[in-house]
Amino acid sequence: MLRSRMKIVLDTGIFIAALITTNTPPHIIYQAWRRKSFELITSEWQLDELKRVSHYPKLRPYFSPSEAGKLVNELKNQTTIIPETKLPTLEISPDPNDNPILAIALASQAHFLISGDKKDLLSLKKIGITPIIPASQFVSSFLH
Repeated sequence: MLRSRMKIVLDTGIFIAALITTNTPPHIIYQAWRRKSFELITSEWQLDELKRVSHYPKLRPYFSPSEAGKLVNELKNQTTIIPETKLPTLEISPDPNDNPILAIALASQAHFLISGDKKDLLSLKKIGITPIIPASQFVSSFLH
């Protein structure tokens, strides 16, 4: 049973995957968040990253700029945004671009950080008290 106050951090790739595909774990998680099944935690850095990544030419065939813009606006209006001043500076991940996501999870003491990044984020397994798990595990454990 999912707790309505469960705090979740999603890796940016989960948002992109949710835009690209339906009926997949990232899309199921995105839809559950829109139904207010859990509290989503983010930061201005992640919102900026999502805007930047969504403009990559390789992603243009999969979703429109307006779909990405709608997602960013939803996130701005319906998530808990951790102020940049409250985020610790970390150098934990082999990929430096992952450290801000880890900082969000650490600062918020999220219940879960959900990622599809097997090489870097998922290999860490945990940041502080926050387990780092794949989207499929979150869906099977909490959304079914």
